[in-house]
Amino acid sequence: MHSVIRDGNRDDLPYSEEEAIALYRDMVRTRRFDERALALQRRGWMSGYPPYRGQEASQVGAAHALSDDDWLFPTYRSNALQIARGVPMSDIFAFRRGHPEYYSDHDIPVFPQAVPIATQIPHAAGAGMARNYAGSDEAMLVCFGDGATSEGDFHEGLNFAGVFDAPVVFFCENNGWAISLPRSEQTASKSIAAKADAYGITGVQVDGNDPLAVKQTVEDSLAAAKDGSPVLVESLTYRQGAHTTADDPSRYRDDEPDLPQWRLQDPLDRYESFLVDETILTEKLIEEIRAETDQELSEEIEIVEAIERPSPDELFEHLYATPTSELEQSRRELKKHLGRHDPYDLDLA
Repeated sequence: MHSVIRDGNRDDLPYSEEEAIALYRDMVRTRRFDERALALQRRGWMSGYPPYRGQEASQVGAAHALSDDDWLFPTYRSNALQIARGVPMSDIFAFRRGHPEYYSDHDIPVFPQAVPIATQIPHAAGAGMARNYAGSDEAMLVCFGDGATSEGDFHEGLNFAGVFDAPVVFFCENNGWAISLPRSEQTASKSIAAKADAYGITGVQVDGNDPLAVKQTVEDSLAAAKDGSPVLVESLTYRQGAHTTADDPSRYRDDEPDLPQWRLQDPLDRYESFLVDETILTEKLIEEIRAETDQELSEEIEIVEAIERPSPDELFEHLYATPTSELEQSRRELKKHLGRHDPYDLDLA
């Protein structure tokens, strides 16, 4: 398994100091986004949110490995990956706040985030096959959790990619839990990466709490995929918080004695200490990055708050060309309910 921080030293760093700091900057940005999003959800600013605290190194490292033309297929917990890829924070806030049609004016090659489990995996395989037919040069990075590897879409996507040499990197963030189900109870496979053997593709593991190692591993995997060899990357990380804001992890999770300490350690603290010890990062720069991030967050939130809130009636507009009787009944019941309650009476932001 590839790791730089645990096993390397200054001479082993595969990137320049500027690149190492860029990774740190995005880890701070995405950590603060996650903290602010969680606080806003608890105030009623948005209805639900999937925290990713503990997975910043995994996602930021993968994002920095992408070239400008490579396509990203995110899942619902890939917010750090999207932000580090360049997607404005306001786009993600707007999506979570109920503005699914709002997107800022950017041309970043990112598919809409997939909420159903694993549906984006065959999409990425198909896009990779289309790329081969078109003769273009980009690769696809599709992200998912360990729970998605128990879905049929996972197996179908890897099988198609293996048969058709699709330029796809399947990036599995193994954070230890599929909601409340630990990986040990989900599959008897020795690892997630080992599942690649069944489809004739390469499987690799990486220390997902080491952004330098993730970046290098995904870069190498993308290069291999572009040469006709798709790769399954298992990024070993840990979900520190709940599955979503509707989840209570204390009901199923106690201490994790079977996981090594490096996997449980906070990746941002770990990487920051590493860079400070290597004299790459200073306290002054740390404070500057934090201040810049807080300013950015405030500005992005203001953008979203300026968007006109959608009417609750819009929930029913894009389901059928001709609404069904059941849909119309639901519409009437919602209107009756909202006649007694302000739909935005919890808007405390």
